[in-house]
Amino acid sequence: QVQLVESGGGLVQPGGSLRLSCAASTSAFRLYIMDWYRQAPGKQRELVATITSGGNTNYADSVKGRFTISRDNAKNTVSLQMNSLKPEDTAIYYCSARRVGTYWGQGTQVTVSS
Repeated sequence: QVQLVESGGGLVQPGGSLRLSCAASTSAFRLYIMDWYRQAPGKQRELVATITSGGNTNYADSVKGRFTISRDNAKNTVSLQMNSLKPEDTAIYYCSARRVGTYWGQGTQVTVSS
């Protein structure tokens, strides 16, 4: 069982930045593929960014050039740096860890509004 705890959400104005973090409870963190998802009200959960165990990254088209996913295997954390935020980025953001199974955090709210 892997416990994931997200932090860093909040209210930000359009054009602003936020950095989300996700702490994992497993000592095998380096072996997991880590994802950030988001779910806006009334919409399906969507994949935002992925980082593999080898450090390769992939992004949804809607966030390319604005968001950066990174991981620190020494601290068992994955982060999502979000710049140039737009109102349409408003959602609950979830991190997930996948290897054999998939584990989810509880989510953190991000609200982009003036």
